[in-house]
Amino acid sequence: MSCKGAWVVRRVAALLAAAGISWASSPTTWESSSWRDFVTGRFQGVALSRDGRLMLAPRLETVFAADQPVVWSVVRAPDGTLYAGTGHRGRLYRIAPGGRAELLWSAEQPEIFALALDSRGVLYAAASPEGKIYRLQDGKATEYFAPGSRYIWALAFGPDGRLYAGTGDDGKIWRIEGPGRGEVYYETGQTHVTCLAFDAHGRLLAGTEPNGIVYRITAKDKAFALYDSNLPEIRRLTVAPDGSIYVAAMGGSLVKRTPGSTPAAAGSVSTQPSASVTTTVTVTEETQAGVELKPTSEQARPVPAPPPAPASAVIDISGVEKSAIYRIGADNTVETLWSSKEENVYDLLLAGNDLYFGTDGQGRIYRLHLPERKLALVVQTQEGETLRLAEDAAGLLAATGDAGRIYRLAGGTAGSGVYESPVHDAGTVARWGRISWRGEDCDQGRVRIRTRSGNSARPDRTWSEWSEPLNNGDPIPSPNARFIQWRAELAEVGGRTPSIDSVTVAYLPQNAAPVLKSLSVTSQWTGATQAKSSATSQNPTATYTITVTDTGESPPAPSTGTPTQPVGRAGIQQLQITWQAEDSDGDRLSYSVYFRGEDEREWKLLKSNLTENSYTMESEALADGRYFFRVVASDAPSNPPASARQAELVSAPTLIDHTPPLLRAGEPRRAGPHWEVDVEAADAVSPLRRAEYSLDAGPWIPLEPADGVLDSPAERFRILLEDPAPGERLLVVRVFDASGNAGLVRIVLR
Repeated sequence: MSCKGAWVVRRVAALLAAAGISWASSPTTWESSSWRDFVTGRFQGVALSRDGRLMLAPRLETVFAADQPVVWSVVRAPDGTLYAGTGHRGRLYRIAPGGRAELLWSAEQPEIFALALDSRGVLYAAASPEGKIYRLQDGKATEYFAPGSRYIWALAFGPDGRLYAGTGDDGKIWRIEGPGRGEVYYETGQTHVTCLAFDAHGRLLAGTEPNGIVYRITAKDKAFALYDSNLPEIRRLTVAPDGSIYVAAMGGSLVKRTPGSTPAAAGSVSTQPSASVTTTVTVTEETQAGVELKPTSEQARPVPAPPPAPASAVIDISGVEKSAIYRIGADNTVETLWSSKEENVYDLLLAGNDLYFGTDGQGRIYRLHLPERKLALVVQTQEGETLRLAEDAAGLLAATGDAGRIYRLAGGTAGSGVYESPVHDAGTVARWGRISWRGEDCDQGRVRIRTRSGNSARPDRTWSEWSEPLNNGDPIPSPNARFIQWRAELAEVGGRTPSIDSVTVAYLPQNAAPVLKSLSVTSQWTGATQAKSSATSQNPTATYTITVTDTGESPPAPSTGTPTQPVGRAGIQQLQITWQAEDSDGDRLSYSVYFRGEDEREWKLLKSNLTENSYTMESEALADGRYFFRVVASDAPSNPPASARQAELVSAPTLIDHTPPLLRAGEPRRAGPHWEVDVEAADAVSPLRRAEYSLDAGPWIPLEPADGVLDSPAERFRILLEDPAPGERLLVVRVFDASGNAGLVRIVLR
């Protein structure tokens, strides 16, 4: 580094220190380069490939825009005419191949959930609630069949030319022979029959709710359960030419809970795609009867209210499977092709080797390439949910909710698009570095990236404005903050379309101080073997010799007299100081340990530059008294001095007591057939905790103080003994203080 460069570094460090800001020692990067990194962002005219590449999406055209909040059903006639059933005013529209739309019919009921065309091109519509089926012919609607069910969710014509209807809230499948003529073909025992289809052999398939069962009905009142999903609602069934059945299931994240119930025992399930298109299912615990599936209406024509029910709350259980797509093979084997904890899937469309499906993730449409199981985000409609998918000669059609529209994915790609990344949390206020990206054809204005930052988890008015477009490798001009987001603008220029493989944001987070979470001081003893060997080596007078001669005579006594063998201590008492610390930046930490007496003012250093989370010292290095211990944690090993931060924690008062209680015994005296002995015990530091006596080295017998409670530093004891047998007896009294020190006194009874 040049002298000038070193001066600049020192100058910057000094300025930061003066400002009271400490930055981490090394930069961090936020890199977005995979499907998982990109998929949670916001797409507008931008698609995402399975290998994590952003590119321009297919061109999206608006085919039809209703004045209704949702398009529930779409069917295409052989001549290319589209029919769309809407909610919440129950209107049916006809859209000509050229795009001209007209209102064909307004139902008495607010929702048209299902449409079907017979072999002659005659249209049938199912309106709910108080479900009825209408036939529309020559511009006129006539009532065709009324099953007496509250809802009619699905219509399908079978190979035999008969019309089949799936209903709720009675869970029945009706076979309709003609106007006013029909019978219950199969009663599922479920609450709702949500979808119908026919397999490659012409057998009827039905999806149900709330137990998510797929049935195959082969004859009247005869069915086989193909699959019992762990999700409550089978939303759509699609049959492939090879006999495979593709199943969309949803509703696994919302539970409706009544007061007094628990999530596990609450007998209710609710699936809620959005605020404007809500499907709620309430199952009573007793009989599972009276299940209510009701679309929420905010329009002038509200849905009739259900019967009163106990007050309840809808609980969103995050982190659980919300929806899934399954494949049921011709041999009835089942495999999961896709699942999500964030999005609900509403419809499926099989086109060759590609399976398209729509979700409530801003009205997204995905494509799953079946041979390789590769998933791609095709387009995001920016609506609440994509409810229906269909095909026409010009491309894929998508009907949406939130705004009742039908879109077409036309040929070619959008000329431009915008992708907004998810918000990134730096964990603390960060100093932004440079932004860079990799991809193809990203030059000449085809890719422009901007940034913004703020200190709230979601962008709001407190965030900075989007920056001016940045060049690859430019410094990020957004203000220092905790959160950051980038936006990529892609455009086709000169007939070349760009793609982005990765975007990297570098930043220097503010250095967070370490955190000391606990500090404890405990007493322990070293091993007896170590203590004895240490005592022997330091006290040579503790060694003596016995000599035996072959004459049997005792050798002369040594000049030092008869030796006395001392009894060594069982160990050495130590203090162990332990602590727990953490650093949110992952910095390496070092520790310093201090102490001071209760009556002292200044801290004394015991040890510095420790890397372990404990320190051990001999307790005898401290005299009797109360002491405090302090541990200081520093992240200096990972940061320059100007940026290093530290934290400290002080222990509770720690009592050091090496001195045993002092015992004083009075003269033994006879009292009739007893001996009486008075003993006084006192400790200078600790309260007394236990007292006992032993006669002639016998078992220890607990001793009660004169005042009945052993709780003070000084106590008096009176011992009453039966008149012992004739001869000399030895009485020993032992008293322990709170630190475990034992004081003893010996009394000879004669």
